[in-house]
Amino acid sequence: MTAWRGYMAVGVGSALGSSLRYLISLASWSPGFPWATLTVNILGSWLIAAFVAYASGRATGRVARWQPFLVAGFCGGLTTFSLFSLETLQLLDQDHPWLALGYVLVSVPLWLTAAWHGYRTGHRATMTRG
Repeated sequence: MTAWRGYMAVGVGSALGSSLRYLISLASWSPGFPWATLTVNILGSWLIAAFVAYASGRATGRVARWQPFLVAGFCGGLTTFSLFSLETLQLLDQDHPWLALGYVLVSVPLWLTAAWHGYRTGHRATMTRG
């Protein structure tokens, strides 16, 4: 696959994954819990793991050609949580349970701290512009 086709595949896949995420977010579930985010994270985690598992059992170029579209594009657009899930699963599969646990225990608090800090920074910037 030429470089520009790879970029196009990622772009189209990302657009489709992001669009699906948006459509799922429009679903009217009970307020108070991020059901839509939970749903796309579960779906994305399942999709990326299923594709990688399928692709690893196949040695054909046809399967590899879909990887930029499905893994980086669609699953990346749908959710970045899917890659985190896959990496954690791979650490467990490689017999590194403590490393997998450490990855989870370090990642989640850092993501939440970064989100909190970004929110506060954005909020302060809005307040100073008045």
